[in-house]
Amino acid sequence: MAEAAITTDSYKLFPSPRNVDREIFLHEVFVPHPYALIDLPGFSLRGRYSLFAAYRLADRKMGQLATFELAADAATFTAKFTPD
Repeated sequence: MAEAAITTDSYKLFPSPRNVDREIFLHEVFVPHPYALIDLPGFSLRGRYSLFAAYRLADRKMGQLATFELAADAATFTAKFTPD
């Protein structure tokens, strides 16, 4: 069964079924590539994280939102991510 969408002040989010932690963490990185394959476990992150299909309300842009418990993990993801 599909999970319901989560609406925040900035996004309409659809959780990835592969999320271990199904929460929105403080540190967010919006990726404007809705079809990019993102393997968060492959980044060897230290804290918890989650991934969402995202619709950014401000500019109506589709993409993905990766959220991280630790700021260092968000920085690692930003530095290492390249869209396929």
